[in-house]
Parts: sequence; structure tokens; C-alpha cells
Amino acid sequence: MSELSINTTQNVKINFIAASVGERLGAYFIDLLIKGSYIFVVSMLFFYWLHLDKLMDGLDSWSRGSVLLMLYFPAIIYSITLESIFEGQSFGKKLVKIKVVKIDGYQAGFGDYLIRWFFRIIDFSSLYGLVALITVVSSKKGQRLGDIAAGTAVITLKNKINISHTILEDIGNSYVPTYPLVIKLSDNDMRIIKETFKKADAKNDHEIIYKLVAKIESVTGIKNQSGNNSDFIRVILKDYNYYTQNM
Repeated sequence: MSELSINTTQNVKINFIAASVGERLGAYFIDLLIKGSYIFVVSMLFFYWLHLDKLMDGLDSWSRGSVLLMLYFPAIIYSITLESIFEGQSFGKKLVKIKVVKIDGYQAGFGDYLIRWFFRIIDFSSLYGLVALITVVSSKKGQRLGDIAAGTAVITLKNKINISHTILEDIGNSYVPTYPLVIKLSDNDMRIIKETFKKADAKNDHEIIYKLVAKIESVTGIKNQSGNNSDFIRVILKDYNYYTQNM
């Protein structure tokens, strides 16, 4: 597995491990099994038991195609729907513990998932998926064509890490949060904030810390009440953990 370095907009390098070909294939076949099962159940229900095919005999080809499209549409939009809902993960990716991320450090959005989904036609339908396999193996970041076009990569979440390497903060049961609007931020935002702050604090880089505070304030609408930028960020990290753990 290759290491994937993501440079954030704060010029902080965050290292991930790119998902291996085996992990990606595992997730792909799990998702394929789920979609295949859906298609099988729907086909048995509507064509074997309800005899929908007989009702469609009088329809023209366009109408028959429209009916089939409606029946099997959930399988068609399976990946883009789940990746949008679960922030870069389908059921297969969840089971294998891999995830789609932006290579600029931000959380991938619907537009990114849409591009990846559209390129599945080329990646998986052409030459029985050989295009995707070749591009993933040959790419330095383990990207298929859809990833390259969307500016995304697939990473593994199996790294053995401790609390200092995650967005988690130690908070006691008696902790009282200060900034409720912190929930406007995502897990990916908090990871970037924590990594940036740790490195800036270690170097006493007050300019980066100031810019980080300004960015947090502009995105969330929160105003620093502590008067100290470093203390403010520490409270933001703890508040996020408090609210997300108690939602």
C-alpha cells in the first residue's frame, strides 16, 4: 500500500494510506452483491409473482424501458447515493473500512461523487473493469479515472492510531461546552484543524494559529470569547467531541 500525502490549504501535510487494490476490489464485489440481490428480488417480485411482463406486452419499447428504469433505478444510483449520505462510503466500503476523500484535504461533496459515478461507465464497463484496475495500479495515489477527474482518492481507515492522531479529545463527564455552532464543522474539518494547530503550536507559529481561528470564525459564525487563540482552538476541539458524542 502506498502512502498518500494530502496538502491542506493551510500548507499542512497529512499522511494517509491509500486503499490497496484488494481492499477496493473487496468493497466493489460486496456492493455488486448487494445490487445484484436487489435486482434479483425486484425481478422475482414483479416478473415471477406479479407477472408484470404480461402487463408490459402492450407497451412500446420506450414505455417498457421507462418501467424497467424505474424498477432498477436504485441499483443504478446505489454508489452515488450512499457515498453522499455516508461521506465517501458505500456499504462495501464501510465493511472493508475504506473511504473516498478529496486530495486537497477537504470533505468530498456531491459533485465529486457525481463525477466518480459518471466515470464508472469507463472505469468498470470498459474491458470488464480492466481500465480501473490499470489506472489504480499505475497511479501514485491509487486513483482510477473517476478519482483523477474528481480530485479524490480512496484511503484505508485501518491504520493503527492513538487518540493524538485522531480528532478525538479527552473530555470528562462534567465538561461544559462553550460553542454550540461548532457542529457546523465536519469530522474532516476537525482533523485538519487539529493537525494544523498541533504543528503550528509546536513551532510557535502564531500567524498560522491566527489564520486558523479566523477561518473557524468565518465558517461557523463563532466568535472567540477566550481572548487567546490557542485556548480557543482547544475549546473548539473539545466542544466538537462533546456535541458529536452526545448527538
